[in-house]
Amino acid sequence: MAVAPLLDIQHLTVAFPGTPGTADSSREHAADRVVVDDVSFQIAPGQTLGLVGESGSGKSVTAFAITRLLQPPGRVTGGAVLFEGQNLLALADRDMRRIRGARIGLIFQEPMTALNPVMRIGDHIAEALTVHGRRRDAAAARAIELLEAVRIPDAARRARDYPHQLSGGMRQRVMIAIALACEPSLVIADEPTTALDVTIQSEVLDLLRELQHRLNIALLLITHDFGVIAEMAGRVAVMLRGRLVEEGPVRQILRAPQHEYTQALLAAVPGMDRPTRERTT
Repeated sequence: MAVAPLLDIQHLTVAFPGTPGTADSSREHAADRVVVDDVSFQIAPGQTLGLVGESGSGKSVTAFAITRLLQPPGRVTGGAVLFEGQNLLALADRDMRRIRGARIGLIFQEPMTALNPVMRIGDHIAEALTVHGRRRDAAAARAIELLEAVRIPDAARRARDYPHQLSGGMRQRVMIAIALACEPSLVIADEPTTALDVTIQSEVLDLLRELQHRLNIALLLITHDFGVIAEMAGRVAVMLRGRLVEEGPVRQILRAPQHEYTQALLAAVPGMDRPTRERTT
């Protein structure tokens, strides 16, 4: 990688306790179950890396480990997460909170579980700004600007709505607005369009791609859908049972996948033999 990486994952390993009496254990107490196993990859500024694999492959756990949102009993047992030269795993909690949301934005799979149902949409976005030092009045005005940026019509009025008053596609646009509120250098999007129908999915991905290019944001896109990877990413890393089994430029992987699991993923996507958009990031 010619440019110094923005995010550099080095031999990341995450484990959960096993269950006594199962195949995980050969002793009285269960051995740890490794769910992310010696994973390494890099993302350059402005680049999109797609992390793809089936459910349970360790993709989301990797994202939670990177952002220090991994819940006990899961724990990082090895490796480093270097972001802008700092090892996030070694930071104090207060220092990590300054980075999460400000320098690293997050987009979750299901907005209805991420958004507080008793908070107005505008307040959600404003809160993402005020917790990182923006004044309340400035944050409220910026929230409306961000709603306009993610193409929500009549933004000033919709800012007063509650999450249940918006469609699924509009809620996901709100999540994008929250993720971009503090102009981060990296956004981690975990299955951002899985719950949407095909048409709305395409619109949300187009919006995310446009904003990413305009703001020169690096994107870690986590998905089980190789079709999304083909449309959005410049590089792809394929994950199977906690390990990376293949990584490289998307067009190269699409043309000549080396691992049998990658071949199976591609074979399951209708129309993957069609030409894909040329991506340079």
